[in-house]
Formats: sequence, C-alpha cells, structure tokens
Amino acid sequence: MVVGKIISIFDVSIKIVLSDNNLHVGDILETEDGKYAFEVVSIDSIEATCITLKTNHGLKKGAKLVKKASGIEMEYSDKVIGRVFDSYGKIIDGKEFKSDKKRINRNTTISLQELHTETEPLWTGIKIIDFFAPIQKGFKIGLIGGAGVGKTVLIRELIHNIYNDTSANAVFIGVGERSREGQELIEEMKKSNLLDKISLVFGQMGSNPVSRSMAVDTGLTIAEYLRDEKNKDSLVFIDNIYRYVQAQSEISMELKEILVENGYMANMAELISKVEERANSTKNGTITSFQTIYVPADDLNDEAVQTISAYMDGQITLDRKMAEKGLHPAINVFKSTSKLVDVEKIGQRHYDLLKKALAYFTRYEELEEVIAILGIDEVSEEDKNIFYRSRKLRNYFSQPLFAAESFTNMPGVKVAIEDILNDVENILNGTYDYIDELSFLFIGRYNGK
Repeated sequence: MVVGKIISIFDVSIKIVLSDNNLHVGDILETEDGKYAFEVVSIDSIEATCITLKTNHGLKKGAKLVKKASGIEMEYSDKVIGRVFDSYGKIIDGKEFKSDKKRINRNTTISLQELHTETEPLWTGIKIIDFFAPIQKGFKIGLIGGAGVGKTVLIRELIHNIYNDTSANAVFIGVGERSREGQELIEEMKKSNLLDKISLVFGQMGSNPVSRSMAVDTGLTIAEYLRDEKNKDSLVFIDNIYRYVQAQSEISMELKEILVENGYMANMAELISKVEERANSTKNGTITSFQTIYVPADDLNDEAVQTISAYMDGQITLDRKMAEKGLHPAINVFKSTSKLVDVEKIGQRHYDLLKKALAYFTRYEELEEVIAILGIDEVSEEDKNIFYRSRKLRNYFSQPLFAAESFTNMPGVKVAIEDILNDVENILNGTYDYIDELSFLFIGRYNGK
C-alpha cells in the first residue's frame, strides 16, 4: 500500500507528502521497485522526513513509497554467531543463510532491578593496563587517543588476549573504519580458529553517515541476544565510537537541525546515553565493552570525547609523547583510570604498589627538568634511586604485542598479574638496581637474567 510520495531529495534524506496517516517514526519505507529504502525520522502534519538507508543516486521526485517494516529488522537467533554483517544486519560473508527469527534493532532498556555490577576482574595480560587500570567484567572501557597512537592495535590485542582465553562470545563493531582493517581482522579470526564465536558488524568509512551510525545498533542487538536469550557473558569491541557521533552530526546537519559548538548535535548526550545503556550487564549475562575514542587534534577536552568518557567505567589514554619515545603500548598512566582501583577490590598489595609507582613517576617528571639543567650528581641519593628505578619501570611497562608482531618481528607476550606485581615490587625496592634499564625494554615478565 502506497503511504507517500517524494517531494524533495537531499544527500542522505528525503521529504515526502503522506497519503496514509498510519505512519510512525522508525518505520522503514521502500520505493515500489525495492531499489531505495528509507527510515522515517520525523512527521509533521502531512509531511515526513526520512533518512536514506542506501543511496539517493538516481532517485526521482514523485516516486511512490510503501511501508516495508516497523523498523530495521535483523537476525535474533544462534545464527548471528560467527557471521559477518553490514550496518543493517544483512549477512555479507557469502555463506548460505536461512533466518530463524528476526527482531527490530532499536534500543531496549534494562530496569534498575535487572542491572548487575558485582563481577570478577578481567585480566588482559597487558602489563600497563592490568596494573594501572584493571578491568572488571561488565565494565565499559574507553581507549582514548588521537590519530596514529595505537588505538586499533590495542583493541586487537585485547581481542586476542581476552577473547582467546574466555568462553565468552564476542561482537566486533567497526564504525566508520577502514574496510581493509576489517578484512584483516576476519582473516586473523580465521587463522586463530576463533571466527565461530565472534560476530562482526561493519559500517565502512566510505558508507553514508546513516550506514556508519547503524552499525552500533546492529552490533548491540547481537550482544543483547547473547545476554538476554542465551544468558552468556559477551565482549563488545567498538572501533570507533567517536565515528558514531561524527556520523550523527552529519545526519543532523543534513536535516537542518541546530548544531552546538564544534559542529556536534544538540542532543549528543541523549544519543550516546541510548547506546551506552544498551551495553549493560544483568545477573544472567554481562556485556563488557571496549570502545576506541578518537580525539580530534589531540584535544582531550573535546565535547564529544568528554561526553563519551562520562559513561565509561575506566579509560585508557594513549599519549603521542609516549609513542614518539617508542614505548608501546603508548599509555599515559596519569590520564588512565579505572573504578576497580580500590583497596577492597584489587587488594592491599596491588593498591600500595600502584600508588607508589605513580608517586615515583610524578617525582621522575620533576627530576627530569632538574637533572637536564644541573646534572645527575646534584640530586640526593634517594632522588637518584627514584630517577633510575622510574626509568626501569617505564621501560618494563612496554610490551611486545601479538597484534603488532608483523611490524616489530617480536613475538607477543602475556603476563599474569602476580608476575607483574612481583616485578614492580622488585624494581621499586631496588632488587634490580644492578640491572641495566634497557634489559626491561619490550619484555614480558622479568626472568632475572
């Protein structure tokens, strides 16, 4: 049944005049030949505005539209596991597929009574993260940094280390990232025989902003299925959540909506909250999410970065200065945080060592300026120890990564938290004072040689 006719065509939106009053925001419309598809975003009297799900290329005014569904539908069964989807929930891996059950991929909410926050730590095997910003099941972790500091490499390392060692299913959501990187990830999963437990969703960089933003809803629908229907723990990796905000800003601009400072939409906080509220945990299953957050112009005070960070249980901040020194992962320990850093959650020993390490690094930064001017001989013996031990500790927290093996030719390593605590304690207490600081560079645990 025809519900309207196109009267205006823009880059990623159209306006239609309605011939049916039984139309709602979120409904999916198609041209009669099925070539073009749209989602209704607003209705004003006898007119409606729709965003384009595919392309407007070749579309003509006067084309008649029919209602296809009440929302974007996607598979909601065990058949989502181990498959590759586009932004709209369509299988794109070329394998045979027959649907069992579908569901609209719109936001769902969890009541306060259903929320569950008490879970165990989730160790990553990455020394600097497990020591300074430990993670807990059900956490939302932001991997924050500008261009080229290693966000994608780090999220791939987390996929390798955590996903490899857990029975949890995983969902990878690529939002506005390079299609080449997506293909590389698929090949890595195949080689590791891990593709049967991970679902991948891609909204490619070259896609229109609607497609890029829809990838998040599709990926989270899969995670909700694993949590609510299968009662399983799941890992969600979003690369990059900032691109979701960017895509939504482009859509808002197209729809002539009022934008605030830096070109972000006025309802940015509301849109982000709807995404983050979906990635919550219940008593039946947890969703642990790792979300890379691009920092435009390395400005951590950017409004979008700050808004997204407010929803995180921890943040891992990558630093360009660390990367320039060749220390990877290039994580700034002063700007990285975790709600798990509490003496009752990580234990007295870990807590005390963490505070002592931060105190050493703080004093080291002060001493760097003094020593650069006066020389090392002009400081006290105690400060000399702090200076040299801090340099050893800084080198120790570099680490060969599995995700970077092809670039570094160094085999990746994982380190248990007990080994990390022992090594840090020995460095800070002076047990390794006789060892050259270069011996601690790009190693796993220190083997005492």
